Amino acid sequence: MATYLHRARAYAERVTLGHEAAGRLERLACQRFLDDYELRQGHDDFPYRFDEAIGARACRFVDLMPHIKGEWARPVYEDGQLAYATLNMEDWQVFKTINLFGWVHATTGLRRFRRAYEEVARKNAKSTWAAAVLLLLLAADGEPGAQVYSAATTGDQAREVFDVARNMADRKPDFKHRFGVDVGRHDITVASTASGAKPLNAEGTTLDGLNIHGAVVDELHAHKTRALFDVLDSATGARSQPLIIMITTAGSDRSGICYEQRDYTIKVLERTIIDETWFGMIFTIDEGDLWHDPAVWRKSNPNLGVSVKVDDLQAACRKALATPSAQGNFLTKRLNVWVNADSAWMDMIAWDRCANPGLTVDQVRHLPCVSGLDLASKVDVAAKVNLFIDEAADKYYLIPTFWLPERAVEQGRNSQYDGWRRAGHINVTDGDVTDFDQIEQAVRDDLADLDLREAAADPWQASQLISHLIDDGAPMVEYRQTVQTMSEPMKELEALVLQGKLEHNGNPAMTWMISNVVCHRDAKDNIYPRKERDENKIDGPVAAIIALGRAMATREASFTTGFVDVSAAPVQTSAGVPA
Repeated sequence: MATYLHRARAYAERVTLGHEAAGRLERLACQRFLDDYELRQGHDDFPYRFDEAIGARACRFVDLMPHIKGEWARPVYEDGQLAYATLNMEDWQVFKTINLFGWVHATTGLRRFRRAYEEVARKNAKSTWAAAVLLLLLAADGEPGAQVYSAATTGDQAREVFDVARNMADRKPDFKHRFGVDVGRHDITVASTASGAKPLNAEGTTLDGLNIHGAVVDELHAHKTRALFDVLDSATGARSQPLIIMITTAGSDRSGICYEQRDYTIKVLERTIIDETWFGMIFTIDEGDLWHDPAVWRKSNPNLGVSVKVDDLQAACRKALATPSAQGNFLTKRLNVWVNADSAWMDMIAWDRCANPGLTVDQVRHLPCVSGLDLASKVDVAAKVNLFIDEAADKYYLIPTFWLPERAVEQGRNSQYDGWRRAGHINVTDGDVTDFDQIEQAVRDDLADLDLREAAADPWQASQLISHLIDDGAPMVEYRQTVQTMSEPMKELEALVLQGKLEHNGNPAMTWMISNVVCHRDAKDNIYPRKERDENKIDGPVAAIIALGRAMATREASFTTGFVDVSAAPVQTSAGVPA
C-alpha cells in the first residue's frame, strides 16, 4: 500500500507534469512542495525539514474521522456494532494535510506553516476536511490548553464546520475515550489538557482575550469587514505553533479581506513574496479556458467524480448557458471564479489579460492623450484616467491616478486602501476631504509633459477646478454623465478589452473598480455604469469611459492633425460635441 508521502508526491508530480487537469495556481502549489522536498531540504538557507511520521500521523487521524453527511454517512453494522464510513482522503486532500503537518523547523521541531488559504468550488468537501483538522488541533496536536475555533461572520456559518466536528466526535466513541473528549452542544472539550473548541462569530459581544492555537475561518469571501480575521490573526502570539486555516469559495468583493489573502497567497505561490510559513492552494480555471467545457472543470473541482457529481455540474452548466443571469453563480460557486455580480459588466479574465504592470507614462508620452476626470466626491475616491491613442497600431493605453482623503483610509472603507497607498497605487491627501489642488496640479503637469489634447470632466462638484484650469489655458471639456453620453463608450471600452486592443498598467485599485461595475440594458440596448453597493467604487472606470467618449467624439478629426482648440472657448455641453 502506498504511503501518504508517496501519494502526495505522486499527486504533485501528476499535476506538474500535466497528467492531471489542473489550473496554474494548483500547479504552482505542487511545484513549491516538490522544490522544497527535493531541492531545498537540507540546505543552510532553508530551515525546515519534512517529518514523514508527523505528517502521516495527521493524515491517519483525518482519514479515520467519520462522514456525517451525504451518501457515505449511512450507518452500517460491523460485528454487530454500529459504524460509519471514514473519510479516506483523496490524494489532493492527503497532499494538503501532509504539507500542513509534515513540515517542521529543522531545529525546534515546531510546525512550519502557520497560515493556510484554500479556495475551491463548492461541494469539494472543504468543510468536512476542515472539521477533522479542527479535532486534530484540539485533541491530538500536543498543545496544552488549546483554544480552537470555527470562525465566521454569523453564528449559523460559524457552526457549519463546528457542527460537523461535533457530530464526527459523537460518532467516534474510541476517539472520545482515547483523548478524553466531551461533546456538548456549544463546545467540545478535553478536560485533561484544559482544551476546548467553540464556534466564533463577529456578531458576538466581544472577541477580546482570545489565545488561539487553531482556527478554521469559514467562507472568508463573505466577510464584509476584516475585523474578525484581524482579531484571530493577532491572537496567536502566545502559541508556539498556531495554525489558522482559511477556507472559501470565490466571491464578488475584490476590496475585502478574502481577496487580500488570495492576492497574498498567489504572490507566495509565484514566489514574488517569500513567506515560508504560508501555505496556499487555489483551484480555479485559467484565463482562456471555456467555462462550459467539461475538460476544465476538474481544475476547480479536485473532488470531481467523488463529492462533486458530473451530472450535477452538467445540469448547472446547461442552466447557465440558457440563462445569462445564472452564469455568475455558476462561475463563482461551481468553478471558483471571482466575479462581481450576475450582471457584471466586464469580463475580468479578459481585463487581466490586458494588464502590463511594466507600462509607464514614459513609454507612451509621445502619443496623443485624452484625460477623463471623475471628481464626484471630495470625501472618497477621485480619479483621473489618461488614455493614450496609437492610431497606427489601433491600440489604446490606459494609466489611472487616484486620490482619496486620509480619513477614508482610517475609516477602513476598503481593507486594501492602506496597502495600495504604500504600494503607490493611490494617492492619499491629508485631512477629511480630497485636496483638489493636487488634482489641478496633476492636470497642469500633464499639459507640460504630455501631448494632452483634452481633459474632460462632469462639472458636478468640480466646477471650481474646471474654471481654474480653463483660466490656465487647459483644454477642458464638459462631459455630463448621462445614458446618452456613457452608453456607447462603455460598450466600446468592453470591446477594446475583449479584442486585446487596450493595455493598462495593472493598477489593482482600477481592477477592483472595474470588477464593481454592473450594468442594466434598457429597451434600446443602452447601458450605464452602476454599482451594487456604495462601498463598491467605480470612479476609475467612469473616468476611463469619459476619456474614451471624448476620443470617440473626435475620432473623425485625426489625432495626427490635432483636436479643435477649445482652450479659449466656453465649456462645451453634452459629450463635448458643439451644438
